[in-house]
Amino acid sequence: KRRHRAGFDVCAGGVQPQVDARGRIKAAEVLLRWNHKTRGSIAPGEFIPLAEESDLIIDLGAWVLERAARQLVEWSRREGWPRIDLAVNVSARQFRRAGFATSVRDIVERTGVQAGQLKLELTESLILGDVDGAVDTMHALRRLGVKLSLDDFGTGQSSLSYLTRLPFDQIKIDQSFVRQLTQSRSHAAVVQTIIGLADRLGFEVIAEGVEAEEQRRMLESMGCRRHQGYLFGRPMPLALFETLVGMPEPQSN
Repeated sequence: KRRHRAGFDVCAGGVQPQVDARGRIKAAEVLLRWNHKTRGSIAPGEFIPLAEESDLIIDLGAWVLERAARQLVEWSRREGWPRIDLAVNVSARQFRRAGFATSVRDIVERTGVQAGQLKLELTESLILGDVDGAVDTMHALRRLGVKLSLDDFGTGQSSLSYLTRLPFDQIKIDQSFVRQLTQSRSHAAVVQTIIGLADRLGFEVIAEGVEAEEQRRMLESMGCRRHQGYLFGRPMPLALFETLVGMPEPQSN
């Protein structure tokens, strides 16, 4: 937990698992909560927009990224702990700030984290407006070894016009499409198109908001092998997540 200059306590509210086709946890998205004195736990959708109106979001973003890096290092020191990547959301103000890639490099060097276990989730709106600048920053991050995921794909206005220029590792299908997947042919067609496009461009694809087994089966049949949603785990405290991951079976020599 950390007290920021705006006067409120922010803590890592936990993580939400991201699983593969066999249901094995391969990554998790880091989440934040604001512990308000009278209102209790407040979701990021309420306080992040306020933080983005000032440089407070810069402090928050840097703190979350460093905390994620240090957690990855701590896990790596546990005997038998499986490789688990952590995804961190990056705000537009944070990403567009001069020297962002340098600040990420400093965190990687300071913590000793394996950069390939850090995944930064970027939204389409973050990239629009200065695609050339975004490309430069993304390439600098990729040179560090950091992974990049395009969040909420399909909700922007000009995805295809710049997608081939951007060095993403992963595309994340927005939950609004997943929610209607089994009821709407048009939503299913969009999802199938996104998965096919990602495959042809060499991007991994993950679906968020998977809540029903029928959705999972349909996504699997379309070629989506990574999932996130209530079907596999709600946002949870770190201690519960660690219990859920458990210890793998010992390897035989």
